[in-house]
Order: sequence, then C-alpha cells, then structure tokens
Amino acid sequence: MELRNIAIIAHVDHGKTTLVDTLMQQSGAFRDNQKVAERAMDSGDLERERGITILAKCTSVEWKGVRINIVDTPGHADFGGEVERILSMVDGVLLLVDAAEGPMPQTKFVTAKALKLGLKPVVVVNKVDRPDGRPYEVQDEVFDLFTALEANDEQLDFPTIFASAKEGWAATEPDGEHEGMGVIFDQILSHVPPPKTQPDKPFSMLVTTLEADPYLGRILTGRIETGTVSAGDAIHVLDADGKVVEHGRVSKLLAFRDIRRVPVDSASSGDLVAIAGLPKATVANTLCSTEVTEPLEAQPVDPPTLAMTFAINSSPMAGKEGSKVTSRMIRDRLMAEGEGNVAIRVSVSDTTDAFEVAGRGELQLGVLIEQMRREGFELSISRPRVLFREDPETGKQLEPYEEVQVDVDEEFSGLVVEAISIRKGKMTEMNPSGGGKVRLGFIVPARGLIGYHGEFLTETRGTGVMSRVFHEYGPYAGDIKGRRNGVLISIASGKTVAYALANLEGRGSLFMGAGVSVYEGMIIGEHAKSGDLIVNPMKGKQLTNIRASGTDEAVRLTTPRSMNLEEAVAYIENDELVEVTPESVRLRKRHLDPNVRKREERGREARG
Repeated sequence: MELRNIAIIAHVDHGKTTLVDTLMQQSGAFRDNQKVAERAMDSGDLERERGITILAKCTSVEWKGVRINIVDTPGHADFGGEVERILSMVDGVLLLVDAAEGPMPQTKFVTAKALKLGLKPVVVVNKVDRPDGRPYEVQDEVFDLFTALEANDEQLDFPTIFASAKEGWAATEPDGEHEGMGVIFDQILSHVPPPKTQPDKPFSMLVTTLEADPYLGRILTGRIETGTVSAGDAIHVLDADGKVVEHGRVSKLLAFRDIRRVPVDSASSGDLVAIAGLPKATVANTLCSTEVTEPLEAQPVDPPTLAMTFAINSSPMAGKEGSKVTSRMIRDRLMAEGEGNVAIRVSVSDTTDAFEVAGRGELQLGVLIEQMRREGFELSISRPRVLFREDPETGKQLEPYEEVQVDVDEEFSGLVVEAISIRKGKMTEMNPSGGGKVRLGFIVPARGLIGYHGEFLTETRGTGVMSRVFHEYGPYAGDIKGRRNGVLISIASGKTVAYALANLEGRGSLFMGAGVSVYEGMIIGEHAKSGDLIVNPMKGKQLTNIRASGTDEAVRLTTPRSMNLEEAVAYIENDELVEVTPESVRLRKRHLDPNVRKREERGREARG
C-alpha cells in the first residue's frame, strides 16, 4: 500500500489534537456507533486535565487507498524535544495556525525546525468560525514568517486550507463549501511526497520515542529507513558512535492503525512501527540487522536551559502520605525518565540523596513532578535555576534568553511592560490586535521569568495570554530582584488554631486555614514586609473564669491563599524548598532549625 508520513505542528491550543480526532472520524477509523473520548489522542491523565499534549502520538488512517501515518506533536515549547525528533521520521507537516491569534512563538519554533529539514508544509488556518477570525491576514503572516525563516521557493509555494476542526469542515476558501475534511486528505496526497524507500538494503531504524508498557516492556517507535523487519528477527542496537549496545530479537512488531497499535508479521522501509523486546535500546539508538555497522544520523536536540534539585523528603512528615520515599527509588525513576525523554538530563548532586534534573522549562519539570507524586513519590524540590554557559571566545558568562509574546487588554499593557523591564526584558514589538487588545513582544532572560506567570495573571486579572520559547544564549543581564516579601515561618510543630491565625492575618496573607498540621520551619504565609518572621500558629486563647460580652464569638478567617504545584515551585527562594507528596504541597525553609538559618545568613553576609 502507498504511504504518507506527516506530523501536525502548531502552537499550544491551536487545535492539533481536535483536528486529528476529526480526521480519524471522517476517514472511517471509528465505527459510526463507536464511543470515542474527545481528544482521543491525549491519553494521559495530565494531558486530559490540562488540555495539552505532552507526548507525541502516532495514528494511521486510510484515504483513497493510501495509508497516511499522522503524528500529533506537543505544542508547548517545554516539550520541544519531542517535536524535533518526530520531524525526522516524517516527509511533510500540517502547520496549524489559529485564524485569530496567527503565528505565535511556538509556531515559529516548530516551523523553523521543519523548514530546516527541508519539509514542505501544508498550512491549515484553523478556527475560521471564530467571530474575531482574520483568515487572509493570518495567511499573509504565515508567508512573512516563512520568508523570515529563509524558506526555499518550494516551501514558500504552500497550499492553504481554511478549516474548523471543531465543526468538522475544511475548504480552500474561508466561506467555501463546508463538506467535511476531504480537502485536507487530498492536499496531503498531492503535496506530501511518499517516503523514500530502500527495501533491498539491510534493516535499519532510528528510535525516536520510548515508552514502557506493563505487558510488553520497553516499546521503541521510529520509521524504518531501510530494508524489512519481521517479528522474531535477530537484530542489534548501535549508539551514535557505532558501538553495539545490545543484541536481541524483535519479540513484537506493532503497526499503527487508527488509535490502536496492532501486531504485524513484517514491515518495510518507510513505515512507522513500534518494536518490543530490547531491554537496553533507547532514544537516538539505531536498531538494525547484525551486518549493519554504521548508525543512522540522529537530530541534535536543543540543550536544557533550566534545572531543579529533586531530593528525598526530609521533613518531620516524611513517609506519612507516600510509598516511594528512598533516594534509590527516586534515582531509578529519574534515570528511567532521562532515558526516554531526551530533553531531560539527570545527574547526581554532591549529596547522594539529591539529583539535579535539567529540562526545557518550568512546565516540563512541573509535569514530571506531578507524575511522580501520583505514582506515590515524596520529594523535596528546589527553586528552578537557569543553566549558564561560558562564551568560548571571550570567556564571559552567557545565560538563556526567551522570546515572549503577550496578548493583553490595553489597560494592562503598562503594568506588563513595567514588570518585564524590571526583569531585564527588552520590548521588540507593540501592535494593536483588535478588540481593545494589544500584542507585546519581548526578549527576556529566562531567570527573570521564573515565578512571573502567576504575577502576570494577577496583574491582567486573568485575561492576559503569555507565550514563550527559547531564543538564544546571550550576555549575563545582571542582578534581577527576586520576591520582595518575606515569609511567615512556624516556630514549632502542631495543628494550627483559628485564634492564632486570626491574630496573624495583620502580619500578612496566610497559605492555610485552621486545623492543619505544621512543623518547625514550615512556611505558613507571606509576610507583609520584606524580612522573614517566625510566628506561632498554634497559640490558643487564654482561658479565664470571667465571661465578658463578645469574648467567645466565633473567629472568622479570611480564605487562605492556596497554591498549586507550579505556583509553589515558582514562589520559593533559594533558601526554601517545596515538599511534594501524593496528597500535599507544602512550603518550607531548607534548614528547619532557626539557629542553622541564622548561621547560614551570617556566612552569606561575610562572603559579601
């Protein structure tokens, strides 16, 4: 059967996964009466809850006798490592762009990768049914983007399709015939070339994704570059240098059919398959016949820019909520993650109880922490820090910068510009985007953006949209002020008392209500002033035998300020940690003993 391999790329929330759902339904991949979950490709719990794609997924549909393998890729910049690998196993891309928002930072990022590989995009302007849609303007903006990214003449001659994935139609004009998605399939067949096959050569395949299956073990997915492979074949695995990693057999050969993986007897050059039976092979390795000695070239992945320390939970409440608390368990889990996720780098820190995990951004590392806590782990997490480099020519320190795009109501634009300039950001554009909104562009040190997103949502009253993507390493921008306020720290262990909390409300905002277990050194709120303050949240009311009017009235507390995992990690300072368990997220000082904290502070002051 004739083949086409394509990836769907776009900025986050521009409708990739919804489009794949609709394409599968209209190609006959599902029975008419089959019940299919919305966003069927987002199979993970976190993906469904957050409405984002985290891991790339493969599917396959048939159209006019041609098998089309489709890969749904993540849209968020933090998961760019997935996108880069996937593009090496396809021959074309569907570039999806929102008809109102137009090209966004992540659109630019993924498009640059696709154009660099020589892939010819088919542009789909999605959500043209939006009342604020501007389909033709967006088409022009995409052309300008391609030009800026130095696309060749063939790539600039792209077909444009106007669609509403949610409504289930696509057409060559925004107001054209609304009769299904057939035009997208037809453009794929005519515009995307079939894979270049070499069936007569020995079998070889580059591993692009790795996942663990409870029944089949490690499953390695990729595109067969040369030859044919059958279930039961003896093969070996080569690393990037050509060294043999292991010898083994193909215990299971799986092909993609709609949203299922089905066992097949054999597959040949050009097809996307999954192979089980190899316990050591990993991403970027080459699976091949035993006579092959040269590995396939793997796409380099952009390096991590942010790191956090994952350590054992050392608080007095350790082991009360989770089942996986030892450093060995944490190490094994992180090493397994680093093996399958090439955008994450894991290294052992100075102490054996802590590990440094480097990744692309706060969201990517936050997702990993959330996955681990759901698996029963207890962890202590440090504040994120950026990874510096040294300029090989000048020897000066370089730090990562991010390209930030903000869509915000005009009335809040001044606040955003001021906040980002304090964080050493420089404005690159300011354009009205209609409807009383303005689009702002900045280049900002990644350091300055740590913890800013929550503040941004507060400043814009939840109406602002901020997108960011790695820009480049540049000169060190100088000191950036961190959190301005200190914190309220518990003086002892026990359960909080409403009377004590009511008296503390004048000192700052609280993170918890009454009846909550706390321990010495735990952070219970934010101080209204700059320094930290040690307080007693367990102090009860002094009882007397004299009753007076109003003395026994019920205490009414202000609703505490709750933080989710990402907000907590972004909030803490360098001398603080987030304690993460399956049931709780707590803030604490790194050193729980106040005397140790004072010694540390004196040492810092002495060092200057």
